[in-house]
This record gives sequence, structure tokens and C-alpha cells, in this order.
Amino acid sequence: MKIAFIVGQFPVLSETFILNQITGLISRGHEVDIYGYRPNDISKVHPDVEKYQILEHTYYQPKIPENYFWRFLKGLGLLLSHFYKAPLVLLRSLNIFKYGKRAASMRLLYATIPLLDADPYDIIHCQFGIFALEGLTWRNIGAIKGKLITSFRGYDISWYVKERGEHVYDQLFTQGDFFLANCEFFRKRAIKLGCDEQKIVVHGSGIDCSKFTFKARYPHPNGTIQIATTGRLVEKKGIEYGIRAVAKVAKSHPKIEYNIIGDGELKEHLQQVIEELGIADKVKLLGWKNQKEIIEILDKTHVFIAPSVTAEDGNQDAPVNTLKEAMAMGLPVIGTFHGGIPELVKDGISGFLVSERDADGISEKLSYFIEHPEVWEQMGRAGRAYVEAHYDMNKLNDELVEIYCKIR
Repeated sequence: MKIAFIVGQFPVLSETFILNQITGLISRGHEVDIYGYRPNDISKVHPDVEKYQILEHTYYQPKIPENYFWRFLKGLGLLLSHFYKAPLVLLRSLNIFKYGKRAASMRLLYATIPLLDADPYDIIHCQFGIFALEGLTWRNIGAIKGKLITSFRGYDISWYVKERGEHVYDQLFTQGDFFLANCEFFRKRAIKLGCDEQKIVVHGSGIDCSKFTFKARYPHPNGTIQIATTGRLVEKKGIEYGIRAVAKVAKSHPKIEYNIIGDGELKEHLQQVIEELGIADKVKLLGWKNQKEIIEILDKTHVFIAPSVTAEDGNQDAPVNTLKEAMAMGLPVIGTFHGGIPELVKDGISGFLVSERDADGISEKLSYFIEHPEVWEQMGRAGRAYVEAHYDMNKLNDELVEIYCKIR
């Protein structure tokens, strides 16, 4: 099959779940093109980007000048130089009566340029509902052809709906061919918003379990307990509550270290919280790490925390891949009753769940883990088994191909 992926910034380390689908399709003999936005920083990328020569099949729209005069001049040049390829498509991209500001600002014209040389696709797979709205517009003006599939993954079906209103996806639900949600929590929400329940299924985000080796966890001979969290430093990840929980536990269990892997807008705030709590010697903000570096850190870790919360703007998480990776490596985990996380972590079996924004609850469960290391291996094995059964990348990529075949 010939498949187009419509994405946001690509490639980025925080979205390996998209890359996993792309490489899985390529390894199964399918042709994949990617349409997205050039990231600000590609100094750290997943090794599969080079291995599969992904960037050779990735197409970015021309850079749009902020100055409207220069934008118009550049847009006029693009229009004239590409007009022979698809005159009607380009003229439709400038239809301000139908496409409003996107046409008037010439953003739709700029976005259309990379699509003009593409042959029809069997499948147009839009990652996140927000980019499906773009994909639907491109298909409607004739810039791209194929069956349109949308994956809802989190902020697109939580924050974006709160921001733009509950009817934001009405046209997409009517004209889109099929929909995927990465957890039951978001599938039900899409149906509530108007998606035909016969046109949407749960299709989780997979990880390559073979790269995350299981290891039974035991206390370190020197008594130090290593804890970790991986995620963007944004509100919905709830990392501040993990920090406050560790600060509380450190009073009775001083041999504790907390490594936070990731970066984001709250970095300075979180560093300030760490300093105020007097635990700078115990809590480290490590910044972004590639997959190999993350695995090396988790290999030395005893407990993993994923303290996700519903952000003030409504943003919510699905069962996050970083949590799956930790569980696959045999780490007992602490998560929250949030979004799709209870579909991944079985409370009392593979870890513990606490309420959102409950630093005391996290500290209580963390203290229990420290005082009862005999439960680590059992919970770690339960977590590994569940991830293997439900989130193995290879099984899910086979399932994805089956879905494509049914609707193309």
C-alpha cells in the first residue's frame, strides 16, 4: 500500500509512537510518505530515523514569512512556479469564502505545495485530530487523495475540544473514513462528540518490547533507591507532585534519588520547587535523552512514577509510552487515576494508582515500595506481561495493516 502520514513536528523524540508505526509499515513492505513541520531541533533523533532513511520520505511546507508583504511575494512566486502542476488545487487553496483566514493568510497555499507532486494514496493517516482537520481540507481541495484515517491521541480530544468547542470535529466525523483512539477513554469521548461508534476502534500506541529488556528489581547493596519519571515538563505530566512526594519521603528515607528525563516550559519552575524544598542533591532534571540513554537510566532504576494530571486547559493523557517502557523493563510503577492510565496500570497488581495532584498519595505508595522491596519483582513481571500482551509494537502494526486493508 501507498500511505501518507500527516503529522505535526517530525521527527521528535517525544513521539516515538508515530515513528514506530512508520517503521513497522516500511518493514512490512509498504510505502510511507510523511507530511509535517520541520522541528526546531533535530540534534537528538531516534536511530530508526537514519536506519530507515525516513527523512528522504518526509516533506515540509515552505517556510512562511511573518511579514505579510514578503509572505505575499513568496506565495505569488510559489503559485506561479507550481501552477502548471495543479491549477485548480492552488486556486482552491486561495478561496477565502470557503477557507477564510487560512486562505487569506496564504497558509493553505504554502501547506499545499509539498503535496502537488504526490500520486494518490491508499491511506491518508492523520496523527492527532488537529492534523486530520488539515488533511481533510487538503483532500477537499484535491491536493491529496486517499481514504482518511484519524488517530486521536490525547490533547486533540481533550484540550483542543475545550479550546475550540464540542463541534470542532463535526465535519471530520462526517467526512472521515475511519477513526482510531489510543485508549477506550478517548474512544468514548469521540463517540460522545459525535463520532459514529461503528467507525472508531481502540488501537493502542505500541513499543518495541525487544528493546526494553526485563530485569527483576532488587534493592541496591548501599541502600540507595533510584526513582525515575520520563516526560515533557508540562502541566499535564504532573511532575511537580512527584517532586513533592519525593521530598516528603526523603525525610524518612534519605537514600533516595529521583531522575526526571525530559524538557519543557516548566523546567525553571520545577527547578525552583526543587531548590525551595531543599532536595537539589536528590532530584535531577536531566533534560531530553535518546532511547538508548533512557534505557541506561531505567536499567538502574527501582520505581517509576507517572503522576499525570488533567491540566487547567483540559489537556489529558492516554496510556503514555514512557510508562509502558518502564513496565516492560520490570519496574513497579506509580500512576494516577487519569485519562487512559488505568487501562495500562492495574492498581495493586503492576503498580499503584493514586488520585490526581495527590503528592501525599504518591509519597505513601513510594514509602510502601521502599519498605517492601519483596513486591517489586512480582509487580514488575505483571507489568511486563501486560505490556507484551496489549502494547507490543509488532502485534499492533499487524493490526494496523488489517485496519487499512478493511477500509481502503
